[in-house]
Amino acid sequence: MPAIEPLPGPRPFSVAPLDAPAYRTPPHNIEAEQALLGAILVNNDAFDRVSDFLRSEHFSEELHRRIFEVASQIIRAGRVATVVTLKTHLGDVELPGGVTMQAYLARLAREATTIINAEDYGRTIHDLAVRRELIVIGEDIVNSAFDAPVDQAPRQQIEEAERKLYAVAETGRYDGGFQRFADALSTAMDMASSAYQRDGHLSGVATGLVDLDEKMGGLQKSDLIIVAGRPGMGKTALATNIAFNIAKAYVPEQLPDGSIKAANGGIVGFFSLEMSAEQLATRVIAEQSGVPSYKIRRGDINEDDFRRIAEAAREMQSVPFFIDQSGGISIAQLTARARRLKRQRGLDLLVVDYLQLLSGSKSRGDNRVQELTEITTGLKALAKELAVPVIALSQLSRQVESRDDKRPQLSDLRESGSIEQDADVVMFVYREEYYLRNREPREGTEEHIAWQNEMERVHGRAEAILGKQRHGPTGTVTLAFEAEVTRFSNLAEEDKLPARM
Repeated sequence: MPAIEPLPGPRPFSVAPLDAPAYRTPPHNIEAEQALLGAILVNNDAFDRVSDFLRSEHFSEELHRRIFEVASQIIRAGRVATVVTLKTHLGDVELPGGVTMQAYLARLAREATTIINAEDYGRTIHDLAVRRELIVIGEDIVNSAFDAPVDQAPRQQIEEAERKLYAVAETGRYDGGFQRFADALSTAMDMASSAYQRDGHLSGVATGLVDLDEKMGGLQKSDLIIVAGRPGMGKTALATNIAFNIAKAYVPEQLPDGSIKAANGGIVGFFSLEMSAEQLATRVIAEQSGVPSYKIRRGDINEDDFRRIAEAAREMQSVPFFIDQSGGISIAQLTARARRLKRQRGLDLLVVDYLQLLSGSKSRGDNRVQELTEITTGLKALAKELAVPVIALSQLSRQVESRDDKRPQLSDLRESGSIEQDADVVMFVYREEYYLRNREPREGTEEHIAWQNEMERVHGRAEAILGKQRHGPTGTVTLAFEAEVTRFSNLAEEDKLPARM
């Protein structure tokens, strides 16, 4: 079938050399568009194969956009889209070359042979549309860089470009839709089999904290895990301990197709929005070496301490633990960087410290609750897309301090109910010792003796309170906490100690 005359050519994208063409035509495929439209006219089932990802604006030819739009409206209305029904809505205008609309539709239908390749045609059209959109974004980036206002910082231009690219990436996916239950069942059985074969029989990634793993089954893929607490409770320390335990335990396994997956442990990405990479590394060195971080910072160490620090640092050299210390980044930037890490290095766990330091794509004048909703929704979507657990730290509101029992509750999550809604797990970190120490009575009194007894009872103990867990029970896990080295570890309960001989 002869192709219709092309629309007027696009304007030049750049000034070309004298010996080169004046412009480049944006990528398109008229034949694929004609083949798909013909298949739809012959059998409307072809529309169902592409309707979940293809839109009329994805077609390069304006005429084809109109045909696809009218056909989709007719089919969605429960009627049959044919040459006759489309002609009624499109009119009998004359096309270039003296071809009428009815004749062109008839040729499309006559030369369409099968609907088997309809989805492939649709994906071709869609991918070319994405490439054209990328060209437009690239051109906009160049133009804005040349003609940027004086008060617009380059960082704003970068964020705007990333926002546009993120929007293209999100609208440019056609891997969604329904799947057979048998496929989901097979995936679930594979997970159960892996859990049976893995050390500790966990379906998720082991945190290194036995009682917590027993309660949660490890960190599950695609889960958004919120770790919340008031300042001083140790939420950053807990997230750092878990992240480093996982990175330290990493054992790669090569699959038959040549790809690599984690047989144990995993590759960790850590967004440290509050602390610098150096501060975070000092914490990890203190936790691994047993030398308090304040001594490391002040240089108040002896020869034995230095030996332990050097040994811990040497062991940590090969650990797949990647830190991004950029402050004040947006959820779009975080998403782009996480995708890049997954593609280049691999990724099995993502940690964000902390949630309230992220910004959304909206302006600062917008409602902060709506902005935080965008952030938590984005993190949950990222966890699903990358198929990794995401641990996001969160502050709690001050209303905790006004209660006698300062154990946090779901209602204490700060600024937005979306945190509780989007999270698969909400874990609170609580240390009674922190509050009790600040309530020391006068020495020599009966109250002081009772206070000392209470301090002995809670010393070195922390609670990980599971306030919400979609896939398991809620409850409290007691952990050991060494404040000097900011280390959480398994608590040796008396009933778990070996019997004395």
